[in-house]
Amino acid sequence: MNIAALHYSESLASKRWLIIVTIMLLAILEVLDSTIVNVALRPMMATLNANQNQITWVLTSYVVASAVILPLTGFLMNRLGRKTFILICATGFMASSFLCGISTSLTEIIFFRIFQGLFGSSLIPTSQAILRETFPLEEQGKAMAIWGLGIMAAPVCGPTLGGFITQHASWRWVFYINLPMCLIGIVLILLVIKESPRIKEKIDNFGLALMVVGVSALQIFLDKGNENDWFSSNSILILALVSVYCLTYFLIRSYYHKKPLIDLSLYRDRNFRVCSLLMMSFCGCLFGFVTLEPIMLQNLFGYTSMASGWTMAPLGIASGIGMVLASAAMQKINVKAILTLAILSTSYGAWLYTQLTLNADLHYFLRANAYLGFGMGCFMVPLSTYALATINPKNIVEASGLFSYARMLGTSIGISVLSTLVTRSAQQSWHQLSGFVNPFNPRYQAWLAAQHATQLSGPPLARMANMFVLHSNLLGFIYGFNVITFCLLLLIPLIWRLENVKLNGDAPVAH
Repeated sequence: MNIAALHYSESLASKRWLIIVTIMLLAILEVLDSTIVNVALRPMMATLNANQNQITWVLTSYVVASAVILPLTGFLMNRLGRKTFILICATGFMASSFLCGISTSLTEIIFFRIFQGLFGSSLIPTSQAILRETFPLEEQGKAMAIWGLGIMAAPVCGPTLGGFITQHASWRWVFYINLPMCLIGIVLILLVIKESPRIKEKIDNFGLALMVVGVSALQIFLDKGNENDWFSSNSILILALVSVYCLTYFLIRSYYHKKPLIDLSLYRDRNFRVCSLLMMSFCGCLFGFVTLEPIMLQNLFGYTSMASGWTMAPLGIASGIGMVLASAAMQKINVKAILTLAILSTSYGAWLYTQLTLNADLHYFLRANAYLGFGMGCFMVPLSTYALATINPKNIVEASGLFSYARMLGTSIGISVLSTLVTRSAQQSWHQLSGFVNPFNPRYQAWLAAQHATQLSGPPLARMANMFVLHSNLLGFIYGFNVITFCLLLLIPLIWRLENVKLNGDAPVAH
């Protein structure tokens, strides 16, 4: 009997870890695809006959579609069943990836990217929900750490892999690369994922329309705001008004509706509410940083796409180390202390970037990125575990979708706000620097003498203009890194608002 029980336990454990491999593979695909395309935009422009503004819709369409479907993940999984839903997502993602790869016009690829976002975005919350249902609470940290290795490494490795593919093959292969991985994932789903009971629920069609319009308007507003100088553009102003009106109406309707599209009562759980806010804020800072750094490395320090990608490698490596250590420490150390340490490590890495000069070498960037990555890994595992630890099991899927949407919304807000701050700070710095160019400034006269010139024209003018651009842009980036550091430190008091949860039993206990 004991031998039989032992074999059953080993079989169950093996199946659990095979489930992790399955859902991690699918989740990596979605996260990787959201960043790998970025570096392929330039070669796409020539093939698809698009300009700089038009080609960014390849990114925007994916983000908008993802934002719309994420809050509906729980409803769709309940309606279709867990196995059927994730199979549809994986198959649809594979098909739409192939169609993106064979697209011959901008309209085609935008259309297929919408479907890629619709099918792909639910892979992360679905996989997170399956993890929560498969593993007991005391093993959540270990499971989340293994799953999170791919989730956190993928967005960092995406630009590197995308740069390698576009340099040695066609941009179309950033989409074709999904096909074999999706096929493996589909086979594993058929083998290891169990079907869940289907729950037929009536859908609030008017509420759905409000949410789709409101969320779509919000995401386009965030994505295109900086590009169109925000409220100086009538189209951006209209998007903001539509978003505020529809989402406000949707939230009020959901609060009073008998069977709302999204169960807002989930936010009554303090840990879920606080963790969602922490996730949104942290991802806004970190993924805003991940967006800014390669731009800075290429524009100011002359790094190639490949070189900037490799420079960011410590983010993924240190993140993996942080995840492993955090998952092991969760049983022995207060999670709030781990999260605080993570914030301190991350904010220190961001602070190192505020001390940059144009003479900074590769080792400086590698060291700063290591601190950022370690903090990122230590933060994500405990937070993801705590977010769902006190949620009723029947609401896990819906809560996972909302938690993932908090990540996406925070990322969109962070990128938009930080890009705007960096751009405007660089412009202000340029005007301040140009104020020093006057004949009464002894430093200006000394610089002219060093250039063997008596007036600012010809080659000296070009050198000074280039110097102003470099320094003003650097000051703009430094301002953005200062904002990131400050915002990260502000999260520490919020961390200590979390309720303690015992992670050594099947039933979570908050106190």
